Amino acid sequence: MTKIPAVHRIALLFNGNKIFDRDIIAGIGEYLSSTRASWDLFLEEDFRCRLQGIERWQGHGIIADFDDPAACEALARVSLPVVAVGGSYADESDYPPDTPYVATDNFKLVKLAYDHLIEAGLRRFACFSLPEATVNRWAQEREKAFTTLMQRDGMQGEIYRGVGTSAPSWDTAVEQQIAWLQTLPKPVGIIAVSDARARQLLQACLCAGIAVPEQVALIGIDNDPLARILTRVPLSSVIQGTREMGRSAAHLLHQMLHGARLAGTRILVPPAGINVLASSRHEALNHPHVMQAMHFIRQYACQGIKTEQVADYVGVSRSSLEWYFRRELGRSVHDEILRFKLDAAKRMLANHQDNQDNQPDDKQEARSIAEIAVSCGFTSVQYMHAVFKRELACTPREYQDRMTAAKHTDDTDNTEKNHTI
Repeated sequence: MTKIPAVHRIALLFNGNKIFDRDIIAGIGEYLSSTRASWDLFLEEDFRCRLQGIERWQGHGIIADFDDPAACEALARVSLPVVAVGGSYADESDYPPDTPYVATDNFKLVKLAYDHLIEAGLRRFACFSLPEATVNRWAQEREKAFTTLMQRDGMQGEIYRGVGTSAPSWDTAVEQQIAWLQTLPKPVGIIAVSDARARQLLQACLCAGIAVPEQVALIGIDNDPLARILTRVPLSSVIQGTREMGRSAAHLLHQMLHGARLAGTRILVPPAGINVLASSRHEALNHPHVMQAMHFIRQYACQGIKTEQVADYVGVSRSSLEWYFRRELGRSVHDEILRFKLDAAKRMLANHQDNQDNQPDDKQEARSIAEIAVSCGFTSVQYMHAVFKRELACTPREYQDRMTAAKHTDDTDNTEKNHTI
């Protein structure tokens, strides 16, 4: 007779309102679904992390976000097995002693962003961080990584922290960001320590009329879908290996629950990749009219703008603007508008497929593709079909199927990898 695994009561102490913490929790869930571990999970209903009285919690183990110094302090009094999750540190002594620790590799996160900006042809760099505070230790570690890379390559990168954001200080914060941006030599590549920070800076660029990515190429860290939705210019971002971190943390705790002694164990998880979108696709443009036009197109292409509207914004004739585009980019203004609309449609189709039911009906599918065509500025769903066939040799539905197949392959690979941790 098959023995039923013992049920362990496990507390997950995370702030699920943050993308980093949510993905860690998802990774823990993936581990549980792919093993025989049987856990009864405690997680606050509103996803906030409340630590009061945690030392009296009658459970078997805890996985917690140790980027929060309050969690470190509260769990120092707990006798249960604890696995810490958080950012990596340049100084080994900053890690909690005697606690297994799974870390996102802050140096590799920043290096991946930096390498991407170099490949885009940039030679000047800056970092947009957060005010120094104990709760922002991960941001300061990313600053250190940025400084190390600048020193290694003999460059003078600038770090700007600004102020913490709140409703009363928002206007002042944006004004200060604009003032800082205007002091930077252009073009410049800026690495923001998070997508939330990158989104603020992107908004400041748009308010000040600073072309992104021609003058400022911007990349964040987190690959937060909410940040992408809230920006006119799609935001490039480094994808953290957070789900792998969650799986690793769950595996460590699972071992500890069965008697393994893992004090001092440390696992550094590298980034999973980079999502390159418009905000960092820097092209070296010399003519100011082309830069202005590109700035306008990136913001309004999906609203169905025409070449004449772009020329009016720049303040030149259509024929002059077309000549500038052909000389600088080798393509027409219309081609650039269409290219941006196609990229937007591809993103929306892939995201929509992820959110679909497993077997959507044909009417729902047709309606959703038509809605995406309208959202991306195509005059009709038939025109979007024609563009997809011409540029990608497939229909929008076939493109969705490709993305789904690729996602399933990635999920299978992750599951197989999880069994070998």
